[in-house]
Amino acid sequence: MSLDLTSLLRDWPYEPGQINVRLIEGDDGEPKIQMRLDLGVLQLETSGRPDGQRPFGYESLLEYYEARLDESESDEGDDKPLALNEEDCRLLREEAVQYYHRYISLLVLGEYDAVVRDTMRNLRVLDLCKAHAEQEEDRDVLEQFRPYISMMKVRALASQMVADNEPKAALVIIDDGLEILRKQYEESGRAPEFEQASEVQLLRGMRDELTTKLPAGQKAELHERLRRAIEAENYELAAILRDELKLMKDEKGEAPGPA
Repeated sequence: MSLDLTSLLRDWPYEPGQINVRLIEGDDGEPKIQMRLDLGVLQLETSGRPDGQRPFGYESLLEYYEARLDESESDEGDDKPLALNEEDCRLLREEAVQYYHRYISLLVLGEYDAVVRDTMRNLRVLDLCKAHAEQEEDRDVLEQFRPYISMMKVRALASQMVADNEPKAALVIIDDGLEILRKQYEESGRAPEFEQASEVQLLRGMRDELTTKLPAGQKAELHERLRRAIEAENYELAAILRDELKLMKDEKGEAPGPA
């Protein structure tokens, strides 16, 4: 059997600016994800660690370190909690990149539940490093990606609701996701960046597209949600709902009800 990949790459040309992925059946009979890159093809497992490895017998390094954390917390009298050194954190970051490539591919393939699985998993990496890395740099370096990973999770959840013909549920998910992003930007000291953040713009664009398709009854429901938000003094959510209603003026051009 030839090891030359020339014919494979020729039959599946790289398209710049596109995320080119496909699902194939492996020689073991299991599905595999392939991502076409400019210099070749990346192949990933659909579950478990994307490269198929099982470090220390665990599904991934994250699960290994989480198990160690559980052990350290269960040992009575142990005053030495889990501490991740520079090498530990580097390996966790490299592993997280594998999952990033996979959830990007899964989103293109419409496998939304699996995207949620992998994004939640990478958020756990951020939490673990933030809480247990020895070096401040290792505690902070991944935090810049928290809004992006959170956005991808929300995008997948909302996309699944749209696929299930539940646009109202998708809007609720997006609204909640925007609130999560707002808090993340505030907690990281980047509140002024929130309005123009690419993650926020993407979710708002997704929400805008959905709101234009809602029937009148669903518009009335948004009015009711806005009223309840104001009564509960949840002004951040109220501001988001007002934005939605501004985009949903009826055909006569009437402004949305008083807020």
